Amino acid sequence: MNRLLVVFLVIMTMSSCTSKFQKILKNKDTDYKVKMAEKFYKEKKYSDAQQLFESTIQFVKGTPRYEEIYLMYANAYYYDKDYENAENLFKTFIEYFPNSTRVEEVEFNRANTYYLRSPKAELDQTTTNRAIQLMQSFIDAHPTSIKVKDATEVIDACRAKLELKDYKTATLYFDLALYRAAAISYGLLSDGYPDSKSADKYKLLTLKSYYLFAENSFLEKQKERFEKVTEEYNDFVDRYSDSPLLEEAKKIKKQTDNFLNIKK
Repeated sequence: MNRLLVVFLVIMTMSSCTSKFQKILKNKDTDYKVKMAEKFYKEKKYSDAQQLFESTIQFVKGTPRYEEIYLMYANAYYYDKDYENAENLFKTFIEYFPNSTRVEEVEFNRANTYYLRSPKAELDQTTTNRAIQLMQSFIDAHPTSIKVKDATEVIDACRAKLELKDYKTATLYFDLALYRAAAISYGLLSDGYPDSKSADKYKLLTLKSYYLFAENSFLEKQKERFEKVTEEYNDFVDRYSDSPLLEEAKKIKKQTDNFLNIKK
């Protein structure tokens, strides 16, 4: 078949479908439009379902099916990956139907919209933090829910992303030779994520950063700053005496001792 003919037929088919949908959308029969919205929803044609639900939702308010239709309306956005609009509708659903048997499901999905919008670690993590807050609230409100495991996994994934962001920030300071800022940032990482598998690594980098900060300081400041290195080394040993990184920490301590002995 001629390529241009194929393109023409596709355009005509799309135009016909659009025309049929517009007729449905303009129909004055609310029951019919709701029925078609549900049909499109079941067929996973979520964009069409959204428009029909939106045009009818005000007319079904107060009817026995209002809750059910409102939830489909919200879910149409959720399944269409329009998470911002879905979150707003889920929030409103909880306000409108606080005693609904579907509240547990909706609260989880609302929290999940923030997780699904969470950006790369380098970017602003407001949505990631919000996902943690809402998932924790979900766990507190529904401790026996089968979704608690999923909620916990989301929280862990979000915390891992926040940890990675903080690590990248600290490493950027280190690479720019801003060793004091790097030391503080790595220290906050070590303290903020004590259960991380990299906690000892963060502490070693704190130690290393303070050492380089001292080494590159003015002579009159070096003794005080190398003493800070010793303090950090002792803290490393107290926390991670069985760490495979202990030998590297000892090398930094030895270099620090050599300097302090010279200064005596």
